[in-house]
Formats: sequence, structure tokens, C-alpha cells
Amino acid sequence: MKILLLEDDILLNGAISTYLTSVGHAMTSVRDGNVCLALLEKESFDLLVFDINVPNIDGLSILETLHAQKKNTPVIFISTLIDIEDISKAFELGCFDYLKKPFHLKELNLRINRISQAIQTQRKHKRLSYAYSFNCENTTLYFNNEPQILSKRQSSIIEFLAYNRGIVCSYEMFMEHVWNDVDVDIATIRAEINRLKSNLKEDFIINIRGVGYMVKIPHQ
Repeated sequence: MKILLLEDDILLNGAISTYLTSVGHAMTSVRDGNVCLALLEKESFDLLVFDINVPNIDGLSILETLHAQKKNTPVIFISTLIDIEDISKAFELGCFDYLKKPFHLKELNLRINRISQAIQTQRKHKRLSYAYSFNCENTTLYFNNEPQILSKRQSSIIEFLAYNRGIVCSYEMFMEHVWNDVDVDIATIRAEINRLKSNLKEDFIINIRGVGYMVKIPHQ
């Protein structure tokens, strides 16, 4: 994983960076909140490991800024703080895990691996509604973990919408990416999607009148 470490203690910063690099992670480490936030403005990471009490901008404030920007990179907090209010705030802001200092470096890596597995599962399975999900590896739609039978065209529609959750997909986009092998008009696209919607037990495909269709990103 590509990890950004924010830890102002020189020795601990070095120990964490050295150990996590040795087990295969790509590490970037900083010791100052301002530097951390500036780096996050121009670069993306798979995981953030933050101390809370660091110079200039504390770890919680950085997470609060990312939360406001709708950046949802997983975060593990490492801190000596044990105040339940601080811990509660961390999780409210989207913290994935909290590790109290001192801790064993192997325990930190175990928690990182758990988050990595969760990320891989999320990437493989695109949730479309409460009960529906789409498996990107085998291009199969599931309802309550049961595979659903679709035509090739309908499967292509679901796959396209799954990869573009939260985005309004115009008719022109369907023409290019789903019907890319044949000429098609808007009426044909509507008819095929309506047939698909009529077979769904939960109608998660939203019709954007005069524009196209979309699938919202469901709350987890």
C-alpha cells in the first residue's frame, strides 16, 4: 500500500517507516501538519497513519479538512490520547482504526493488512443498493449474494453504471461505451434499460429526464 505517515517523533517516525517499508509498503513520512496537508493537496495515498498531536495542524483537524473535501482515504490514528471524546471525534470523521501508543509495529501492520483487504473487497464489489452489488471481476450482478441472470447487453449496462456510480451517464455515453459496436438511438437505450429495471427487485437505476441515467453511491 501507498502510505502517508504523520508522526512528529523522529525515532518513532523512522522506526515505523523502516518497518512498514521492509514488509512491502511504499512509505512517505512527514512530521508537521502543514506539510502533511500540503502533500495531500497534490498527491493521493491508499492509507493515512496519523498521530494526533503534531505541530501546526493536528491530525484530527487534517481529517476534518479531508472529510469536508469528500476525500475518504482510510486513516489509522496512533496516539497517546485516551480521551473518549477525541477517540469518538476521530471515528465520527471517518477514522478506520485507533492504536494507542506504545504499540508493537507488527500490530500496526496487521491492522493495515485488514484495511487493505477491506479496500480490495470494496474495489471488487460495487454496491448498487441495499441488496444489489456488482462483482467487477466476474461481471456478475448479485442480489443478497445470489447471482442474477442478465442478457449480455443488460450486464454491460449494469457494469457501466457500477463503474460510474454517482455520475449522471448521458445517452451519448451509453452509445459510446455500451453500444459501441452498433448504431443505436435514444429510444432503444430507454427500452433496454426499462426492460432491465422491470426485472430488478430494487430499482436503483435513476432516470435523469432528458439526459440519461445514474446509480447513486449507497450509504454503507
